[in-house]
Amino acid sequence: MSAMKKTKPAAGGQQPAQKKARAPRRGQQVQGKTKTTGREHREQKKQWIDEMELRTHRPEELLDPAALLARFTERAAGLLEALPADTRPTTAVVTAALRQAVLEAFRTREEYVARLVESDAHCWGILPAAKDMRRGIRTSLVDSGIRVVESPEEEELFVVVEGEGEGFEVVRPAYVDQSTGKLVLSGQLRRIPLRVGRRIDDEGRDGAGQGATEA
Repeated sequence: MSAMKKTKPAAGGQQPAQKKARAPRRGQQVQGKTKTTGREHREQKKQWIDEMELRTHRPEELLDPAALLARFTERAAGLLEALPADTRPTTAVVTAALRQAVLEAFRTREEYVARLVESDAHCWGILPAAKDMRRGIRTSLVDSGIRVVESPEEEELFVVVEGEGEGFEVVRPAYVDQSTGKLVLSGQLRRIPLRVGRRIDDEGRDGAGQGATEA
């Protein structure tokens, strides 16, 4: 057998530099994956925004603890009538138990929503690498009946925290509980020169709900 040809090391004992692989062109596959083009990214972004809009909860009636307690009490009274008189609990006992259950349910929901809102607000301005996590949190928020307001046009849901100028841009979204009508977390606005600043988030949104608006 012939001896294998050896490569002589370069001066200093170092191996010759390897040629760098050429970067793939747009649309080419990279290790089995296809790079997303700008057009595809915009289409995916629009589909996701439309999905969130469709999933946004718009109740015909707001949740109210007193109204729910009245309904439960009325229903419980009808059920109690079917029990023997000697084993039937008093109305006061049943009402107190129902009131406690309703209040605890509302308190638990508020705590859960507050954690989601806090997480979404934190992820709202971080790097694109957190897009999947951010979308997961936002989906959970919307499914829980929370509307996320990213448009400075609804000024009553925001507070101005900094800046100068006649326009506004969103620093942090506002969060509204659609089920109760309550503002969970107020949004924050920055004053900017009119028609100048725009915030581009990790979803690539520009202008709609993000850009400057007149004061």
